[in-house]
Amino acid sequence: MPCPKPEPEKDLVRVNQDKRASTKQTDAPPVNRTPKGPGPWKTVTEQVRGGASVLVYFFNTCFWTPPLVAVSLAKLGIPLKFWRKACTRLLNAMAENWIWLNNLDMRLTKRIKWQVSGLEGLTKDKWYLVLANHQSWVDILVLQKVFYKKIPLLKFFLKKELIWVPLLGMCWWALDFPFMKRYSKAYLEKHPHLKGKDFLITKKACRKFKTTPVSVMNFVEGTRRTLEKHQRQASPYANLLRPKAGGVAHVLGSMGQSMDRILDVTIHYPQGVKSFWAFLCGKVDEVCVQVKQIPVTTDLLGDYTWDQEYKDRLHDWINSLWREKDTRLTFLLDSAKQGVLTNNCIDTAPVE
Repeated sequence: MPCPKPEPEKDLVRVNQDKRASTKQTDAPPVNRTPKGPGPWKTVTEQVRGGASVLVYFFNTCFWTPPLVAVSLAKLGIPLKFWRKACTRLLNAMAENWIWLNNLDMRLTKRIKWQVSGLEGLTKDKWYLVLANHQSWVDILVLQKVFYKKIPLLKFFLKKELIWVPLLGMCWWALDFPFMKRYSKAYLEKHPHLKGKDFLITKKACRKFKTTPVSVMNFVEGTRRTLEKHQRQASPYANLLRPKAGGVAHVLGSMGQSMDRILDVTIHYPQGVKSFWAFLCGKVDEVCVQVKQIPVTTDLLGDYTWDQEYKDRLHDWINSLWREKDTRLTFLLDSAKQGVLTNNCIDTAPVE
């Protein structure tokens, strides 16, 4: 009976290697591949930083509210042109000091890399209409920081209900921020006598702005962009809500001939949009702001309430502006994902 042939030596070697590898895999402890979160000390530091910023903003607002209201009441009490103009300048100066301390807190408690472009040639002696996309309450602090001492004080159109916000509501009233009562299209159809009332409110507010240079601020989307709102609107823009032309039209109709330029501002957060609290805690490391300066031409002026041809023309212009902004944001988002610093967002002017 023939003897069985022995296995080739190379096969025996491979079997032994497989056994050793199997033994190593069994004996080796499992590797934890879960990414580590922030350490406890970093978390505590962030919370302390956020709490400190809240206290600074609160006491800063408490400090400036009484003098702002007092000067505003004095302005109302004496109906003399030179007196009211002097009070307006004093109110704006106090508001700038208020903003200065907020900016100082931002500089000391945050480590933000600012990328700003398009500020060349701006001055505090002219009138501007500022249009911007809106993603977070942080946008307001960003705009105040970027334009500080470069253009006149920003004045926002606010919802009428915001006048009841403690402290801030009184400050906004004292600084002549316009409070708007917005009516839906369906409501106006039932109450046609209210059509044009928002224009009258805007016209009244803008009349105050004609004596002293001002920057009228308008978030054209009318509200902060969220995924839910974006889906509910079925917005045709990937990164923006649908623009609302009414506020822009009313400002241009009231004081367009006084406006030097329109500032089209694009705000972008390369790390994604953070909450206001996250911003206070120092979790926003980078902010990109692009400013496009647009001259105010005659084709942008007209009667928005009754001139349908002008209304259609302004809608086309704003939609075109929004398409460009959406393309710009898409490019910036793609660049951020790839870790690329785009030349379109390089800081061309110092941010104080």
